[in-house]
Amino acid sequence: MAVDVVDAREAGRYEARVDGAEKIAGIAQYIRTPELIAFVHTEVEPAHEGQGVGGTLVRVSLDAARAEGLRVLAVCPFYTAWLQRHPEYADLLYQSRSSVTD
Repeated sequence: MAVDVVDAREAGRYEARVDGAEKIAGIAQYIRTPELIAFVHTEVEPAHEGQGVGGTLVRVSLDAARAEGLRVLAVCPFYTAWLQRHPEYADLLYQSRSSVTD
């Protein structure tokens, strides 16, 4: 099974398709600034769950963030869990530099 992922910037999401199909198998929605990309929601169609579509979405999107020099804010629980299992991407994570405390 081949999973192809494209950045649909006009829609604010990455889209995954399986084996060249026209129908979208999964998405990863984001909010992007010039310095940061926040992944806010990931969804995989039930017919494709457990087949690596979600993981491929995350890996491709994080590789793109690295290539663009963006920091990553993982708001989506799927991204957060994936990143915990893949420490080789930890260098991308956004770290707040604020010194303000409550």
